Amino acid sequence: MLLGTVLVLLLGGAAPASAHAALRTTDPDDGSVVQRAPRHLTLTFTESVGLLDDSFRVFGPDQRRVHTGEAQHADGRSDTARVGLPGKLARGTYTVAWRVVSADSHPVSGAFTFSVGKRSATTAQVDTGPDEDPLTGGLYDAARYLAYLAAALLVGTVAFALLCRPADTSPLRRPLVAAWWTLLGSTVVLLMLRAPYETGAGPATAFDLSALERTLTGRPGLALLARLAVLLLTAAFLLRLSRHRDRQEPVLRVVGAALAVALALTWAAAEHASAGIQVPLAMTSSVLHLVATGVWLGGLVALLLTLRRASVDALTEVVPRFSRIAFTSVTVLAVTGLYQSWRGLGSLSALTGTSYGRLLLAKLVAVTALLLAAGYSRRWTARLAAPAAAPRTAVPERVRQPVGVGAQAQPEEPGEPAAEAAEPEEREEGQEPEAVEKPEGPSEPAPESGDADTRRRGLRRSVLVEVAVAAVVLLITTLLTTTLPGRAQAEAAQRSPAGSLPPTTLATVPFDTGGSSGPLSGRGTVQVTLDPARVGENGVQAVVYGADKGLIVVPEVRITFTLPSRKVGPIDAGLTDVGGYWSTNSVNLPLAGTWTMRTTVRVSDVDQVTVEKQVRIVP
Repeated sequence: MLLGTVLVLLLGGAAPASAHAALRTTDPDDGSVVQRAPRHLTLTFTESVGLLDDSFRVFGPDQRRVHTGEAQHADGRSDTARVGLPGKLARGTYTVAWRVVSADSHPVSGAFTFSVGKRSATTAQVDTGPDEDPLTGGLYDAARYLAYLAAALLVGTVAFALLCRPADTSPLRRPLVAAWWTLLGSTVVLLMLRAPYETGAGPATAFDLSALERTLTGRPGLALLARLAVLLLTAAFLLRLSRHRDRQEPVLRVVGAALAVALALTWAAAEHASAGIQVPLAMTSSVLHLVATGVWLGGLVALLLTLRRASVDALTEVVPRFSRIAFTSVTVLAVTGLYQSWRGLGSLSALTGTSYGRLLLAKLVAVTALLLAAGYSRRWTARLAAPAAAPRTAVPERVRQPVGVGAQAQPEEPGEPAAEAAEPEEREEGQEPEAVEKPEGPSEPAPESGDADTRRRGLRRSVLVEVAVAAVVLLITTLLTTTLPGRAQAEAAQRSPAGSLPPTTLATVPFDTGGSSGPLSGRGTVQVTLDPARVGENGVQAVVYGADKGLIVVPEVRITFTLPSRKVGPIDAGLTDVGGYWSTNSVNLPLAGTWTMRTTVRVSDVDQVTVEKQVRIVP
């Protein structure tokens, strides 16, 4: 019933999508020139997205912000975002900065441009804002890491108590309580910081009630609420477990496993596994991976604490049990980790060519070190368990004296330290006494306490190394969950411009007509902007600077384009003086390749110069 409730709460409406939303199309198109001002802006993404109060910021040709309506989904589709525009828009280029929250809980942002009537002389370079406020991001990531640590300790300690069955569980009580409270506190912090994390604002906005209300209606907020509910049920379970002496009861194990799975679901349902290909399989793999991580790494801490307090005899039973459980957990981690790596990377080249792949390699190195430390621990485990596996040779409490055949031994009194053997009443002549069971030398006893303590200290040191490396593994895992997967990065690269300004070519062309000194000496530069530097219609703007780097007015600027490899051109750009600079919006460059741009600057009736520059036109 518990698992069903969590699944319905977190997975309702989930559908296959690409982890991290990628911008698919825009209306108007990115970099386009429209004759009539649009009434709406519509963005379509590769997966469902959540909208924020400030999802759109539109800036006009004068770089001032344009008033827009409220962002909403177009036609009820969750993978779209639409915002209304004013009835009248001035001619020129507009820059649209957008920010939404993808289905896997990560905010994504970007910008694109479109022009009304004609392109402006310069494209407004708008700062879309940081992906996150540094302080908010730091606090949010710290809370996520603490949540991972606490969850692993909580799951692992309970599993250790139920499955390894140590005789004394008192060393585990404090870490259990600390893990529960840490997970509760970090979850509350994540819930409060969710709104500023999505909007890129400072931590102070966490107390905005309207922002908190929006958080509680989104998938990440619902996942965090579900985690709080599971923690309350876990508290009741821990109270029951502390009062129940028989920890072998199957009901306790079943309930504990259900709570662990429910807890893992609150992560899987709001992160990478909830979006992308094969969502059901990915969700299952993620839950198994998280639970196995907790059982192994959290169990290591529980074992470390037990090694300090438990007797050697108790350890010879507990340690081998945990060794078998750890082996099973590592097997599950290997299988699920391999699948998740394939799903996240998409290709082998992404292993070294993306941040996600490089982090995955770092995690692989850390896990390898962890496995080496675990192998060393298994050796100490075998040594510590050896006395329990081999029959013990008891130290004789007394040495039996020769006893004659037929003689009757006197019974020992209970508690008598060493009873004397009965003296033989008579011995036949020449008869040898019975063999004495007294050993020739000192008998080989079971390991003395000093030897056992040495083995315990060795195992404790190796487990301590495992715990330290495990903390590093969890840190890398936290970074992985906030990094764009390689597969999603490849998908985004194949889309039409996803979250970036259109490509432009900015060329600086120096000229010298050989005139006298001064601002109008005939020396200077022409700054030429070719936008978007693609096949088809392009806009060209040329600004002329004098020798003193100041703007100057010249009688004529002419630009032509030639593609020598295909014998195309020259194509005259047809620049016109629009007041301080020269511009056109209708240069049709029909083929991709390296074009020769010839810029002619005339500074007087008789002084002019022509300079060539290579420019690249992409498909």
